Amino acid sequence: MASRCELLLICVLSLLFAVSYSKTLKRDVKALNEIKASLGWRVVYSWVGDDPCGDGDLPPWSGVTCSTQGDYRVVTELEVYAVSIVGPFPIAVTNLLDLTRLDLHNNKLTGPIPPQIGRLKRLKVLNLRWNKLQDVIPPEIGELKRLTHLYLSFNSFKGEIPKELAALPELRYLYLQENRLIGRIPAELGTLQNLRHLDAGNNHLVGTIRELIRFDGSFPSLRNLYLNNNYLSGGIPAQLSNLTSLEIVYLSCNKFIGNIPFAIAHIPKLTFLYLDHNQFTGRIPDAFYKHPFLKEMYIEGNMFKQGVNPIGTHKVLEVSDADFAV
Repeated sequence: MASRCELLLICVLSLLFAVSYSKTLKRDVKALNEIKASLGWRVVYSWVGDDPCGDGDLPPWSGVTCSTQGDYRVVTELEVYAVSIVGPFPIAVTNLLDLTRLDLHNNKLTGPIPPQIGRLKRLKVLNLRWNKLQDVIPPEIGELKRLTHLYLSFNSFKGEIPKELAALPELRYLYLQENRLIGRIPAELGTLQNLRHLDAGNNHLVGTIRELIRFDGSFPSLRNLYLNNNYLSGGIPAQLSNLTSLEIVYLSCNKFIGNIPFAIAHIPKLTFLYLDHNQFTGRIPDAFYKHPFLKEMYIEGNMFKQGVNPIGTHKVLEVSDADFAV
């Protein structure tokens, strides 16, 4: 009778045997080979063989992660970044229906994101920043219900921010900065219960903060709000203090006016406040200079009353890169 150790060894060998002979789903093999043929990526030299998940002695293709589902292997992650990919967004990617991560950042992809992107229902991370993508942000991204991270910054997207992004219940990080986006930021984004970081800086956006937070309980988890270098106007409403999780508020280089509400100084974890280069008036409430966590407050380039120091005179603390980690 076989010992317990022998039985365990047999089970392990059987599992390894099954995994080694699992076939990659034909759909995924076809999709990756279409991508390989159409773009001529620099990584092609490491994409050896016909099977992206590896075949026999050949390893998986660089940047391709696979997992076993039943009798087949499927592609679950595609990470090919900073290799100067040139050409349009590869539509064949949208046939990889088991993708949870798609990272093509820091390349030279052009043209629009195809509406077929909405097929990737299991996607959690979509990183397309630092490319040359154009046209509007497709509303079909709002169909990716599992998405937690969306990076579309440093491209040439135009048009308005689609309100369909508010249909992403798991979204935590939304990066839209450095594009050509116009119009108002959809107030519907405030209904995202898990959103921690919103960066829409360096665009051509208009509107007011009051419009953005007009819903009760807006942005309950938001820590970092970057709206700098746009055409936003109006004053800072005292209701902004209802966003009690805020740590960074970056409103520089807009067209904001009016006084700074006293209530903003009571956002409990406020650490960095950038109000510079607007049209604010009045004085900075003393409470800001006594805030226990406020490390930096920039207010130069406004119309404050004489005697207001252009940079907060509260206790200066050394700021490290870790303070900006998200």
